[in-house]
Amino acid sequence: MSKVCQITGKTVQYGNHVSHANNKTRRRFLPNLQKKRIWIPEEGRFVRLKLSTRAIRTLDKKGYIAVMKEAKAKGLLS
Repeated sequence: MSKVCQITGKTVQYGNHVSHANNKTRRRFLPNLQKKRIWIPEEGRFVRLKLSTRAIRTLDKKGYIAVMKEAKAKGLLS
C-alpha cells in the first residue's frame, strides 16, 4: 500500500536520525494518512479515499467537488 495522499499528492520524505553523538542514519517521515469515506450527493454514493489530515480539513472547508477539480487541474487525478 503506497503512502501517498490521493488529493494533495503528499508522499514520504527522507531525512536523518541524528543521535546525541551526532551519528546520522537515514529515516523516513511518513505522511499522516487516514482512510476516509466521503458521501457525494451529486452522484448519490460514497467514495473511499486515502487522505492526509490536511486534505481532510481542506475537504471540510471547500467541499468535495471543488477539491477534485483542483486536483485534476494539478494532474494528481486522472
